[in-house]
Order: sequence, then structure tokens, then C-alpha cells
Amino acid sequence: MPDPPLILVVDDEQSYRDALSVALQREGFLAVTAADGAEALDRFEATKPALVLLDVMLPKVSGIDVCREIRSRSRVPIIMVTARNAEIDTVVGLEVGADDYVSKPFRLRELIARVRALLRRVPTDDELEDRPDVVEVGDVRIDTGRHEVFVRGGPVPMPLKEFELLELLLLNAGRVLTRDVLIDRIWGPNYFGDTKTLDVHVKRLRAKVERDPANPECIVTVRGVGYRYERPRAA
Repeated sequence: MPDPPLILVVDDEQSYRDALSVALQREGFLAVTAADGAEALDRFEATKPALVLLDVMLPKVSGIDVCREIRSRSRVPIIMVTARNAEIDTVVGLEVGADDYVSKPFRLRELIARVRALLRRVPTDDELEDRPDVVEVGDVRIDTGRHEVFVRGGPVPMPLKEFELLELLLLNAGRVLTRDVLIDRIWGPNYFGDTKTLDVHVKRLRAKVERDPANPECIVTVRGVGYRYERPRAA
């Protein structure tokens, strides 16, 4: 029987750490905690958790920098915990590779549901084997094994969720993908977050792959439906 997933809880408030640890253990998870950003990176390296719950406001090393450092070496799911209505924290967290976010105060049941949804989205070995190593449409080429993106021949750094969204769009080039399908495939069927998250990611993708992001020709909006990645027109 496999061991329960280990969750790393990072928060400088002991009351939150204790409450989350107890809630996670009641739901069948294991939990390890860290009180600041430096300790979080040490615990991450030592324990190799299945998921990270990461507060933005941390002593020593900020949650944003912790997220950026973890994402540079791992695809582990990361849920950022932000101050209430701190939209800038949310946007920056998504930009550096967070998978989801919640705002304090949050409901424990909703948080647990998000944890389960993200853990279900971690690809299995079979799914990874079925993915093509390289996907190329027009000026954009991605290497799924190396997690590399090239646009017009040049490398473009890309956080995990943007990479996954671009991969999904490229694999379905020419087809309209509804907002619901995109959210379900990238953030999971039980995603409770703001649907604007998808639009933020699309906007950031356009800034990286379009020649003129204000007038997109690759990632086009199908009004009222979703998005489509356009194949280049034959010369």
C-alpha cells in the first residue's frame, strides 16, 4: 500500500500551520511544516513533498521567491496562500509557477478539495510516455521532456501552468477549446478559483509567443466559447 501524500505547509503563523496540519492528517495526508522561506526550501529538499501550501508573506525568503526556486527544479503542485484580495500577489504567484491560490481566511473543506484536485492532475508515468517529446506549430516549438519553449528560434522561460496551457493549445491547434475544457485540463475538474486565472495565463502566453500581443494571430479568442491556436496559413 503506497504511503499517503506528504504536504509541505509553509506559514509564519503557528496557528495556521497547526490547523492545516491537523486538517490534512484527518483527511489521510501526511504533513510537514516550515515557518519561513529559508526553512521551506530546506524542508522541500529534505522531504520531497507531493504538494506545497505556501504563504506569500514569509520572513527571510518571500513566498514568491520560494515558489520561483521550487519551480526551477520541480513540477510539484504549489498552492499559494495570499492576503485577502491581494490581486498582485495572485498574479505574481501564477507568473512564477504556482498552480492555484487561496485567500485568507479560507474554508478548510475547500482547501482540501483543491489539494485533492491538484494531486489528481499530477501526470502518471503512462501519461508522460504518451506525450510527444516535441510539439511544433508555426514559430513555436516546445520540448515536453526538457520543459523548454522556443519562439522564432529563441528560448522563452515559461512557468509550469503557462507551459501546460501552451502545450494543450498546440496539441489541439486549429480546434476551439472551451474555457471549461481548458480549466478542467489544466487546473482540474474541482477547481474553485477565479476563472480570470485562465485569462491571465492567456495574456501572458500572448506576450511571449505573439509578434503583436495586442492583435493576437496565434492564440485567438472565440467569443463566448474559449480559445483556439491558429495554424499558420500556407504560403
